[in-house]
Amino acid sequence: MNLALLFDEDFVAPNRVVLRGRRLEHIKSVLGTSVGDQLPVGRVNGLMGLGNVVELTDSEVELVVVLDQQPPAPLPLTLILAMPRPKMFRRILQTSATMGVKDIWLINSYKVEKSFWQTPLLSDENLRENLTLGLEQAKDTGMPRVHIRKLFKPFVEDELPALLKNKQALVAHPGTSTVCPTHLNRAAALCIGPEGGFTPYEVGKLKDAGCQSVHLGPRILRVETAVPVLVSRLFDACL
Repeated sequence: MNLALLFDEDFVAPNRVVLRGRRLEHIKSVLGTSVGDQLPVGRVNGLMGLGNVVELTDSEVELVVVLDQQPPAPLPLTLILAMPRPKMFRRILQTSATMGVKDIWLINSYKVEKSFWQTPLLSDENLRENLTLGLEQAKDTGMPRVHIRKLFKPFVEDELPALLKNKQALVAHPGTSTVCPTHLNRAAALCIGPEGGFTPYEVGKLKDAGCQSVHLGPRILRVETAVPVLVSRLFDACL
């Protein structure tokens, strides 16, 4: 936790917060914080700054906070992702938030197992928890938005064309002839399929909506690897 992310419910006064649970344990056990110490903090969808520890007990820590710094700029990227396997989903969410992705769409695909949609990781509470962990890692405050669409064809036909408007729209698809671009200086939308990739029919529908098929070379990557590789290639996200 490189930054303690603060939610509205943490504030007991305009400049004072009380933290409990996971954040308290990290502050005590990992950071070894004492009364009088300072640590980086940031308010969700707001400014960052420093929190001064004024009280620390076994059950809570109270901070006086000064929020006067802007968070990192968000990536101008819409990430459209076939619902991953639950064991990968947590890491993908955290990685996407860490890299600055703010708009995530989870969609269905022929190769997405129906059971994937039953994972408790899709609950609002679990989505917030994993996105928070990604933001804390990156020292960012902008909470990503996650949209869930369980029907492929209605989404691609009815919503995707408008979503792609004024964006460079790409679908990662091994075997195509076009190499994934680099150093983009405009907004983009990136579609990434499930393990095994989108079907030819699905790729065709994505192309009809305005996407261009691109590849990363002959190697086939897992989704949890493809996401950071593609994002950093498109936007130099690690620079």
